[in-house]
Amino acid sequence: MTRKYALSGDPKPAPARQSRTATNVLVADESRMGCQLMASAFKECPYPIKVTALAVDSLGVLNAIKDAQPDVAVIGVNLKDGPNTGLKTARELRVSGSKTKVIILSDAIVGGTLVETLQAGAHGIISRDEPFEKLCKCIEVVQQGQVWINTSQMLALIEYLVQTAPSSAGNVARSNVLTKREQGVVRLIGQGMTNRAISRQLNLSENTVRNYLFRIFNKLGTSNRLELALYENNRRQHDRISDGNCQAAPQ
Repeated sequence: MTRKYALSGDPKPAPARQSRTATNVLVADESRMGCQLMASAFKECPYPIKVTALAVDSLGVLNAIKDAQPDVAVIGVNLKDGPNTGLKTARELRVSGSKTKVIILSDAIVGGTLVETLQAGAHGIISRDEPFEKLCKCIEVVQQGQVWINTSQMLALIEYLVQTAPSSAGNVARSNVLTKREQGVVRLIGQGMTNRAISRQLNLSENTVRNYLFRIFNKLGTSNRLELALYENNRRQHDRISDGNCQAAPQ
């Protein structure tokens, strides 16, 4: 199933609170005070968010989700019962088939940890250094069925996957099936640009950019923006290697 990726650098205006059904949220962090502070802050959020449960450890998260069945759970990567227990809890929720969407709140996330966090079933990844309004927007985006990571995280993830995955010459060879315009869209995706930014760069409507993406997905056999960005980075890496071989060849 295709996942849509929203980049936090391209927010849209918030809807009026009273016009939307509230998103029920569980807040879980390693201190109860931290949970209570977040719950209080959500009362001023421009999106309709209602905190229905708080938890400070893994068991508390699992029990709260079973009882309250929140739409979204904001879980700190570390809970009171130990390091990375937030990730372990997210993984348990994914395995159990829980319908609650998980957002992982972390101090700093690098490429390898990003992969681990997404594999754990996280629908959103957000740093504690981000403004609180971004967390509100993240919850809104995740509730709509999209995945939230910011541009720098996306680029770090792509770089990590490029470095750890074998070069796929077969996929690179398929680039000749793309038109020049489609190749241009792919290059901008590889730079972590959103549909809105691409539409401005290429002077196209966002709907036209989406149509290009659907055609590109079909031609390349990719299913989402992340795979497409990885494909583009593999292609660039392949081109650099080819150029290097040409330069090294004897005259």
